[in-house]
Amino acid sequence: MTVLQKILKDSNYKLTQFTENHIQQLEQSIVLKDDKKGNKIPYAICSVRQREIKLTPEEVVRQLFLILLHAEYGYAYERMELEYAVTFGREKKRADIVVFGKVDSRAVYIMVEIKKPKLKDGKEQLHSYCNATGAPIGVWSNGESISYYHRKDPNYFEYIPAIPKATQKLADLLNEPWTLDDLKQNDRLVTEKKSLKDLVLEMEDEVLANAGVDVFEELFKLIFTKLYDEMESGRNRKRYLEFRNHGDTEVELKDKIQQLFNLANTKWQGVFPDGTKLILSPSHLAICISSLEKVKLFNSNLDVVDEAFEYLINKSSKGEKGQYFTPRYGIDMCVKMLNPKESETMIDTAAGSCGFPVHTFFYVKNQIHKEEGITDDDMMTTKPPIPRVLDYVQNNVFAIDFDEKAVRVARCLNLIAGDGQTNVLHLNTLDYERWTEKTKDEDWLDTYANGWKNLRKHRKIKTETKENESYVNRDFQFDILMANPPFAGDIKESRMLAKYELGKKPNGKYQTAVGRDILFIERNLDFLKPGGRLAIVLPQGRFNNSSDKGVREFISEHCRILGVVGFHGNFFKPHTGTKTSVLLAQKWNDDPDAGPLCPRKDDYPIFFGTMQEPSKDNSGEKIYVRKKDYPQKAKITEGVQESAEPLNIYDENPTDLNEYLLDRHGHLMVKHDLYNHDGLTKDGIAEAFIEFAKKEQLSFF
Repeated sequence: MTVLQKILKDSNYKLTQFTENHIQQLEQSIVLKDDKKGNKIPYAICSVRQREIKLTPEEVVRQLFLILLHAEYGYAYERMELEYAVTFGREKKRADIVVFGKVDSRAVYIMVEIKKPKLKDGKEQLHSYCNATGAPIGVWSNGESISYYHRKDPNYFEYIPAIPKATQKLADLLNEPWTLDDLKQNDRLVTEKKSLKDLVLEMEDEVLANAGVDVFEELFKLIFTKLYDEMESGRNRKRYLEFRNHGDTEVELKDKIQQLFNLANTKWQGVFPDGTKLILSPSHLAICISSLEKVKLFNSNLDVVDEAFEYLINKSSKGEKGQYFTPRYGIDMCVKMLNPKESETMIDTAAGSCGFPVHTFFYVKNQIHKEEGITDDDMMTTKPPIPRVLDYVQNNVFAIDFDEKAVRVARCLNLIAGDGQTNVLHLNTLDYERWTEKTKDEDWLDTYANGWKNLRKHRKIKTETKENESYVNRDFQFDILMANPPFAGDIKESRMLAKYELGKKPNGKYQTAVGRDILFIERNLDFLKPGGRLAIVLPQGRFNNSSDKGVREFISEHCRILGVVGFHGNFFKPHTGTKTSVLLAQKWNDDPDAGPLCPRKDDYPIFFGTMQEPSKDNSGEKIYVRKKDYPQKAKITEGVQESAEPLNIYDENPTDLNEYLLDRHGHLMVKHDLYNHDGLTKDGIAEAFIEFAKKEQLSFF
């Protein structure tokens, strides 16, 4: 452990905002001095004060920020002052760093706050300092995250994407031409070590909480508009991005973004009604645009927008029904284990944000691209899909959910993934008897007609008559089903329970209430053809409770149980601590015309796996892989590596080991043991299952 790491240990300050060169420059200036008790105390020469200072966690970040201001932005140390006195009536406080307008001026130009390691506290103090001194620019940092603000008036601090260099004016920075390549190089999520959810929380704190609007709807509109803007520039790399606040008045900016939204809504229909308007006031909208403009949403990892949408979809429409977005690494494990093919059909019957269908699409798309000799990059999703890929996603991948907001999010995320939004349907999977009420509704058909037409092709009974109207939508012929059905709540409606075998007691009489997830087990099997396979997330109790013995017997009667994988208790945090497992099964093939996919057996081995790495801490925050976890693996820290081949590293800079290890697209990797990431991490449960499946000669491997 280096001296700086020892100083910052157990503090809220980090070093991830700074480059190795900055850190090494400070490290090399450190001297250790004995105190009266003989303890070694670290000191360094301060470039501004020109004297030795004791290095506390706060002082380490401050010294590194001085180096950053000088080396990266070109500000002379003579223009800076530390512990600058700010007067509030009779009271004086000390600002961490100020940068003056000129060397010979005392007018404060940039105010930097480091004392408060949490953004909310630091931002309040920073704003008060800027108001007291008239400083037009404020910066907060704790060494890990950073935020920049432009003070327009005492009550209006606009987020800005960076601070100007010493050779620039603020207007120069705001009016620079802005292409997709510029966005890639300056993505806030990378440069500021933030997530889109962090920015949403900041915007809520800044303006949205008191804006008198539906926060979900207004941010959804902005994210939707920005996705369209990025996609247009992805297909014309010389095009300037329009989702940007650069010199427009607030009213002009709102008009410009509204026009951009209208274009997006015309191209991607079925997410927002025609004629939808932006409701945010021009001033509130300007703040949100400034906050989002330097965020790259399009890439190969949907976590960027998915985490924000999960937060935005309010508790009443998701959490109270026990339905939560499945972490993407859990989804990827299931997809790898079921190994979907281009020729196969797939559906998710409780789709939420459509993670299972989208990642199935990615998996098959990668197979197709490999066969076609196409190399993907991190902006591949902005490009039109090739015909084979488009044919697959438009005809073979389906999703259903009963929550209208979730369906709209799912359709939006499918747009990012590759224009597969037409087969995402707003239906109640369990209440199939009443689907005809929806399918005869003209308003519903305006949005979902194409998807419904495609879904009908996969019904077991092709012709709809008056006699079979109540059950024609019960049985389908899908190859694969993956779902995470809602856990909470019982179905009590006798009309619905009468449609299910699992709605009965052992004596044949119908129960008064049955767990929603239990009915989903039976319903999901109705969607599969003989030999079809499924992965379904269930509460752990369904596998253990003596009261659920009948459920387990029902499953084994209708399926070959392929495997059970137990997720860690933190897997669905912060939403629920319910212990869950995923069941993998293949429907028995009793139909001689369906081929030898899964002939019935009385005795067979079952794969069992248990997730050991928690992947999240007890508060639900994701734990990411650091270089020290795999010190022999690839170093991809200076942008995106062109080759996926690992590089040899760590022979010179052992201080690197605490940094995050990135995948070949430059993304953080959650620390789990479900599968390996392109050979950068160890083989996990998915790879072990694949070995098992090949040994057992399962039909899909």
